[in-house]
Amino acid sequence: MARSILTAADIEPLARGAEVVVPRDAIVTDEARERARERGVRIRVEESVDAPSAGRHRPVVLGADHGGYELKEFLKRFLLESGYEARDLGTHSTASVDYPDFAGAVAQAVASGAAWRGIVIDSTGIGSAMAANKVPGVRAAQCYDRATARNSREHNDANVLSLGARLLTPEQAREIVRVWLETDFAGGRHQRRVDKITAIERAARS
Repeated sequence: MARSILTAADIEPLARGAEVVVPRDAIVTDEARERARERGVRIRVEESVDAPSAGRHRPVVLGADHGGYELKEFLKRFLLESGYEARDLGTHSTASVDYPDFAGAVAQAVASGAAWRGIVIDSTGIGSAMAANKVPGVRAAQCYDRATARNSREHNDANVLSLGARLLTPEQAREIVRVWLETDFAGGRHQRRVDKITAIERAARS
């Protein structure tokens, strides 16, 4: 079966040793992964040549402080023109605000499954990445070129992208966003490592 969001409730009725197939752009909650491991259920990512474009109907949320406002507006237009659903969580001017408020809102939207991916922007991208990563289930990556954007997706399954508006031209940021959104998680040995990140997060909450 194919689902856009896989939760622990979806795993519960499956027989031990069963397999569930999800689209490459699906959201699999941490609880679903944990329950699948407990029951010996395999979560298999669906192979599809259309995977890079399959997520374009899914919402991408954006949030920025005053330092990232102008770049956010530029990237929002790019996303809409590229066929993505872009949801703007603020800020809506260059008036001074606090970046954790907006990075946190984006991270919560992604962690809850309300958004497919998230993009946070401040002057350097550092503080927003720190704030977003405090939300359980979020893997925010600060990226500054195509290589880091691709690696954060292929190896780390990053679901939030952090950008520094003072460090990038709008064109550079646009290319980073394009690569980041179109790159799939490679799975395999990288899944084991992402699972260990999740385990650290779980241990910190307990």
